[in-house]
Amino acid sequence: MEGDCLSCMKYLMFVFNFFIFLGGVCLLGLGIWVIVDPTGFREIVAVNPLLFTGAYILLAMGAMLFLLGFLGCCGAIRENKCLLLFFFMLILVIFLAELSAAILAYIFREHLTRDFFTKEVKMHYKGNNNTEVFSSTWNSVMITFGCCGVNGPEDFHEALYFKNWYPDDMVPEACCRREAQTRTGPFLSKEECLMGKELYQNRQGCYTVILNSFETYVYLAGALAIGVLAIELFAMIFAMCLFRGIQ
Repeated sequence: MEGDCLSCMKYLMFVFNFFIFLGGVCLLGLGIWVIVDPTGFREIVAVNPLLFTGAYILLAMGAMLFLLGFLGCCGAIRENKCLLLFFFMLILVIFLAELSAAILAYIFREHLTRDFFTKEVKMHYKGNNNTEVFSSTWNSVMITFGCCGVNGPEDFHEALYFKNWYPDDMVPEACCRREAQTRTGPFLSKEECLMGKELYQNRQGCYTVILNSFETYVYLAGALAIGVLAIELFAMIFAMCLFRGIQ
């Protein structure tokens, strides 16, 4: 009976580690997508260094879970006590790190609010300046998503640098509608757009457009993170049970 219980524990340990392995693959893929994605999410992340660092942390966590899942499966099948103990200690550290990251993300969530981005645009946006990271990033976002400002074109009426450098323009070029919504796409009418003709402008704010575009991915990432934490917790329990059961 004890042997059967140990065998069952071993295979359960293998199954949980296999799910950790799959979770690592998903996080690794998500991290790579955030960093290299050509549709504009990388530009959004790059606006805030904290978010950009978070993308690399996500990538590192995914790679580590990938490796740990693989090692955990090997430790369970071979019934190696040293490997199981090493696995338990490492996954405990990762579990605590992920839990801390989730708490910090919740605490600093106010940095992702509409008011925060609106304030940043009004204070730092410099129009068609492709050598300045903040402005070029926002230009890429507005062109990619076919949007204008955070809330809409009115954001640029109070943009300090933009109004000083472009006093005659109502909106930047990046807000103008194009036949193809790409950086090289021809304008419908650039002159009419800059003069304030709404027909030739992208009127919707980027905050709403981006939120709607990535809402599904945000919930998916949150559900995935909760699932990974739960799996890690069960894996640690099974690792200790299997460790104590091995003679």
